[in-house]
Amino acid sequence: MRKVAIASLSLSLALSLSACGAGQTAATRMTSQVTDGVESTITVDGNDLKVSGLLLVAQPDGSAVLVASMVNNAQTEDALLGISIGGVIATLSAKNLPLKQNAPLNFAGDSANASALAVGVKAVAGTRLPVYLFFARAGEMKLDALVLDKRGIYAGVGA
Repeated sequence: MRKVAIASLSLSLALSLSACGAGQTAATRMTSQVTDGVESTITVDGNDLKVSGLLLVAQPDGSAVLVASMVNNAQTEDALLGISIGGVIATLSAKNLPLKQNAPLNFAGDSANASALAVGVKAVAGTRLPVYLFFARAGEMKLDALVLDKRGIYAGVGA
C-alpha cells in the first residue's frame, strides 16, 4: 500500500511540476509575435548579422516598401546585394549597400539611410510575404514578413 501511495504521489508531482497537466491551452504553448516586425540573425562562419523589425508597408498601387534595421556586428564588412519580396526583386536605394561593423542600415523612418521598393508584388495588408535578403559574405536570409496598411505610424512610409 505504501509503494502505491509513493508511486501515485510521484506521478502527480511529476505531472504538475512539468506542466504536462496544463493541457492544450497552456500559457507556454500560446506564444505569439510581440511586434509587427520579424527578426533573424546569421552567426556562422565568422558572421554576426542581425535583422530586426522587418515588415512591409503596402502602397496604394500594390507595391511594398520594406521597413527594417540591419546591423553587422562582425569585424569584417559585408554588403546587402539584393532583396526579393514575394518573388519580386526590390529596387534598392543603392547597389551593394555596405554593412560596416556596428553601422546599421535603416529602411524607412526618421533615421532611414536605405530604401527598398517591390513594385508589382500585389501587397495586401494583413497577409505575409516571403522576403529574401542576399548578403555578399553572410549569404541568404529568408523571413516571413507581415504586410501592414499605410496608416498610423506607417502613414509616411512610401516609395
